[in-house]
Amino acid sequence: MNVIVSNKYSAMLSNLQNKIDLIKTINGEFEVDSLIAQFSNFFFNKMVLDITAVKDYQDITQIQRLSFGMDMSKIILLLDDSPVVNSPQYLSELVSMGIYNFTRNIDAIAYLVDNPNTYKDVAQFHLLGNNAGGVAPDTGFNNGGGKNHPSESSFINQSIAMPSLGGTRVIGIKNLTDNAGATSLIYMLKKQLEDNYSVLGVELDKNDFLFFNDPDLKSISGKELESVVKNPINSYNVILVDVNNSEEIEKCSEVLFLIEPSTIKLNKMIRRDRNILDKIKGKKVVLNKSLLDSNDIKEFENEARCTIFQNIPPLDDKKDRHRVLDELLNKLGFDKNRPAADNRSARLFGIVKE
Repeated sequence: MNVIVSNKYSAMLSNLQNKIDLIKTINGEFEVDSLIAQFSNFFFNKMVLDITAVKDYQDITQIQRLSFGMDMSKIILLLDDSPVVNSPQYLSELVSMGIYNFTRNIDAIAYLVDNPNTYKDVAQFHLLGNNAGGVAPDTGFNNGGGKNHPSESSFINQSIAMPSLGGTRVIGIKNLTDNAGATSLIYMLKKQLEDNYSVLGVELDKNDFLFFNDPDLKSISGKELESVVKNPINSYNVILVDVNNSEEIEKCSEVLFLIEPSTIKLNKMIRRDRNILDKIKGKKVVLNKSLLDSNDIKEFENEARCTIFQNIPPLDDKKDRHRVLDELLNKLGFDKNRPAADNRSARLFGIVKE
């Protein structure tokens, strides 16, 4: 059975009641000594600890005092969004204390209950050398400044870095025409990428991913996207985002804009926004569920005054692999997904016969 100690994030943590077994829940701000007194002799499997429930939590010595009185391997720490707590020095100190299970993502907590991290999972946050076991005097750690103190944005980039790609790629996919197929395309791209990469798919403000029965396809609100992307224990090489109508599209480092090039869909798109063709100039525009041939595509590019990044015909999402999707992924820089060579002449719609 598990324990929740909450404060600022009590509403979010209340949603865990349906995901993990609970024996005790308390809410408020507590002195370290009070927490130790309540739980040092209290049997529990894991404690989900909202860091804001610890009084003066931004002072790392308070967490250190907590580690003296409790088994920190049983603690899952939900971090807040303050610059101090998310600084490299603070996270390094957590690792030094044996606190390996920390996150800003509420969805990660239920996973960590049954799949706790080891040192290997958080070693990237451990500052060794001159900073090992402490904070150098001139870093400005306590006030978030100082000439040697990495910026918050720098930490965010480090926290999502993965060796294979040099960083988690957050690729948004947005329908420009109605029902252009972003949801199914993400599902198929994820299947092909998974042979070589760790992939998460998220959709914003809808629940269509539910019907794929895939635990790595998640439906979240647009407001949650940032916490997923910046999650300190994020282990994904790629996050594919079905942005729908969310304004959080700016959180994606790159975006594919999907157009289904039928007459009625195109006319509806232009009537909604007369300037849409100007807005997509220089963007990665993908024709999806398209039956255009190479001549049609040239004509489309001339009329729309934009370049087509990829032309994708209607595909069977029950198949594990499509050559045309490997071509798209290769264009996006996923060189491990090179299209298999064959002896057939190159044809735009060869995928249809595969």
